[in-house]
Amino acid sequence: MDGLKTLVSNSVNGLKGLIVTKRPQDELIAELSSASIPASADPCRTCGNPCDVGHLEYPNRLFIDNLSNMLGSVKPYMRQVVISTGKADWAHEVTEETGSLAQLLANNPSTSSSLKCTTASYPPSKPSTRIGILNGSHTSHEDETHRVLVFPDYKVVSHVPATKSGAFDLQQRALDPALGRVGAPTPNSTDIDEEVGRSYVLPYACVILICSHKKRDNRCHIAASKLETAICRELEGRGWNVDHNLRDEDCMGTSLEDLTGTEAEREQAMSELLRDAANGTLNDQKMALLIKVSHIGGHKFAGNIIIYTPQGPNGTGIWYGRVSPHEVPAVVEHTILQGQILPELLRGGVNMERAKGKSLLDW
Repeated sequence: MDGLKTLVSNSVNGLKGLIVTKRPQDELIAELSSASIPASADPCRTCGNPCDVGHLEYPNRLFIDNLSNMLGSVKPYMRQVVISTGKADWAHEVTEETGSLAQLLANNPSTSSSLKCTTASYPPSKPSTRIGILNGSHTSHEDETHRVLVFPDYKVVSHVPATKSGAFDLQQRALDPALGRVGAPTPNSTDIDEEVGRSYVLPYACVILICSHKKRDNRCHIAASKLETAICRELEGRGWNVDHNLRDEDCMGTSLEDLTGTEAEREQAMSELLRDAANGTLNDQKMALLIKVSHIGGHKFAGNIIIYTPQGPNGTGIWYGRVSPHEVPAVVEHTILQGQILPELLRGGVNMERAKGKSLLDW
């Protein structure tokens, strides 16, 4: 019996040694500050434990990993696309679904090895040309072509067909590593449909992506619906409008391909459109877009959300994990409204560095 107890004890201690324990907040704040990333020292959870204000609760069976260190659990990427499907759950691996745009993009490698619109990943990594491919809950066009969101560029590419030529054209005009944020100008070729592949600035102060991929892991699916409700309540209670789908007018008007001048002048014109969106001047109200997406990795850290904002030369992305409705008020207050990172929720991000004293919402 004593031998069995010793064996069990040694096994447990061995497992504990394999766990990378969660780092304390003051240590995370110091690291972020040294990297010029604005961080908040305020608590992620402002309610009591157990909750004393009536937030939605996750079921006890959710089994979230609350021990491991999350920072650095994001695979580096240059751009991330979110393809419209009108669904909140998808095949286990979206890039292996036969005939889908996700599959076609995954099989359409980069045509250039040069980096133009580089993303500064955090934690730091080598420059990457990888395109992260997600499916999203926003709907497609009536002609069954797709609306494709491109981040951190912060734009939507309209009328993309799920064909080899559609995937190739999207790559050439918006995703190639040699392209800047504004993308390629209108091609001179008469062989290309003028409507296909037109891109537009997203007219939102922020875009929130919530992993809801049940066929990958039920934890994200359960968390997503509660997070969606909590985020909408919090933002709408502060006078914001929350869209769950792009409006038709979001893919109309002057496209980025039609902006004239040099590339620098086109980039500047895009930046001015993005500033209007961030300030709420396009719709006389602060606007957020909230979309459910396929697996982003780290389902053991559910709920998983990504917040994109237009600020900065290339846009900004923040990846959070272990988010529950109890943390949503702090996420809205500190990250969406004040432009500060909540260190204990951070998994990683892109382009989060700012000059001293600046927030993520500063340009």
